[in-house]
Amino acid sequence: MFPLRRTLLAATALIACLGLAAELVLARTPDARWAGYFSLSYEGNLPTWYASSLLLGIALLCAERAHRGPERRHWLGLALALAYVSLDEATELHENLGGIVGTTGLLSYDWVIPAAVVLLVGAAIYLPFLRRLPAPLRGRLVIAGAIYVTGALLVELPLGWWAERSGDDNLIYGLIDCVEETLELVGASLAAAALWEAR
Repeated sequence: MFPLRRTLLAATALIACLGLAAELVLARTPDARWAGYFSLSYEGNLPTWYASSLLLGIALLCAERAHRGPERRHWLGLALALAYVSLDEATELHENLGGIVGTTGLLSYDWVIPAAVVLLVGAAIYLPFLRRLPAPLRGRLVIAGAIYVTGALLVELPLGWWAERSGDDNLIYGLIDCVEETLELVGASLAAAALWEAR
């Protein structure tokens, strides 16, 4: 069987290492333009393209399951949600939701509040569907989702706190963001591999 999981995790490791190197270079030489192409805290670059493509690939795998098997509505819902997340990754839609609540500290990036509500509602709706999945696929998707959400929402809390305190143009911010984006990429890689291998 094609070792997709290893391939995706290796690509993620490479992107994370390049991103870390970029943050270290930018901390010493802020005008090193080439580093911005690999930084995980920048947008519109190689890591953004990879993340968006990976999420779109997962959406297509969910759409394939909606087309050919049971639980069509649930798989189609996942496909549409992941297509939106892919679009958001590429175009920074959620970045424009900041400031709607006006919180500070750990919640200074307050878009996490409506995102957490949507996530909890979606989890409650999808829990019966998740229970009906084959145990190996269910376990792998739960692990992948937990890793992704840890990066996307939980690590966003200290990132927002640090940005409010010290700004977003420094090494510590870049390192926290590097952890966040790496967790998202690992979670997405594991989800993509799980769905591909369960075809």
